[in-house]
Order: sequence, then structure tokens, then C-alpha cells
Amino acid sequence: MPKRVLTGMIVSDKTDKTVVVNVERKVKHPLYGKIIRRSKKYHAHDEGNEYREGETVRIEETAPISKLKTWKVIARVNTHATPEEVAAEA
Repeated sequence: MPKRVLTGMIVSDKTDKTVVVNVERKVKHPLYGKIIRRSKKYHAHDEGNEYREGETVRIEETAPISKLKTWKVIARVNTHATPEEVAAEA
């Protein structure tokens, strides 16, 4: 079974080797049909303390690392890249 990968923004980097990532998703309301935002916070492992608050990152599901941490940070997401730059990287 493949590991889940999510993208979100770091909302806290205060703890050692841990970042808190807020992941937002958009869902359709079951009765009214309006698109609404739902968010959830995940504690992710950051081995080198290299990621800072406000950065957008990708996180991957792992085996449990601690009581709250079952995710690890894979990489930064370049939120200022143009579509041409993204295509050139791929």
C-alpha cells in the first residue's frame, strides 16, 4: 500500500525535530452544496530542524515516531514558481 503524501503550511516549529503542518482540503457541503474548507494539523518529523514557520511543505506518512508523530517532512514546495519552472524541474 502506498504512503499518503499531503501538502500544507507549517504553523509551528517551536519543538525540537518537530513541525506542525496545517493541511487544508476543500469539500462540498452535503446539503447545501457550497464548497467549504476543512483543515487538520499534523505533527511531522524534521530531523535537521531545517524548516521554518510559514513554509509550504510536503509530508509523508511513516511508522509511528512518537505519541503524536506519524508523518515526516519530505521537501519544500516552491509556492512562487511559475508553471514553466515547474515543468522544467519535472
